[in-house]
Amino acid sequence: MPATNPQHDHGLTHNQRPSDAPDGATEGLVPVAGLPESDLPEEIDEELPPEKGPMRRCIVTRESAPKEMMLRFVLGPNRELVPDLAARLPGRGMWLSARRDVLERAVSRGAFAKAARGPVHLPPDLRERIEDALAGRIRDLLGFARRAGQVVNGFQQVREWLQANRAGLLLEASDGSVAERERLVGRRKVPVVTSLPAVELGAVFGRDHAVHVAVAPGRLADNIALEAARLRGVSGASDTPTA
Repeated sequence: MPATNPQHDHGLTHNQRPSDAPDGATEGLVPVAGLPESDLPEEIDEELPPEKGPMRRCIVTRESAPKEMMLRFVLGPNRELVPDLAARLPGRGMWLSARRDVLERAVSRGAFAKAARGPVHLPPDLRERIEDALAGRIRDLLGFARRAGQVVNGFQQVREWLQANRAGLLLEASDGSVAERERLVGRRKVPVVTSLPAVELGAVFGRDHAVHVAVAPGRLADNIALEAARLRGVSGASDTPTA
């Protein structure tokens, strides 16, 4: 699980008080209303584009990207912000680039309230919730791959897959050894991600820990790589394990 970072103190904005929210709506949430017009960055979208086609536009940067690479949010019943990482929940979606700085700008500058045209209640630990959920999606995909016989773990088995060109993706424990990873991978052109620590990788295989995991080429490997990229962007981490 990615390391927990200090939470942002969003506080209350100029025109929102806890008493303004519906009963129970503020429990565990920080009320954030729309900021005054002068406080909003020019790049925040005033109109949500239609959710059609394979591309989505970030409400902060206005950059478009494939929806699988972005983060979708919807409003819950009490106007609480809900991350919809599978992009399946009903309601009009608000999309962000999967980057830590973009998420922080969206929170601090009232982008969600602007896009939703009204008050939005933000969880104080929004980024940590997104990171945990993305890590969970990676574990779930690895579990699917294990049950489908498309994954192996352990130094020797992974090395055999690499030698036979059977590996489409490697997952190395984020707390693993750089030297051991380099000895295993060598000069092979195989994508490597380091999104999960050894304990979380091991849990997928019913073990105390796992450091080296190889996934066969295909949709599952591609989806794991996409989720790892989103997690890397939100956490601001790099795919480099510790020595």
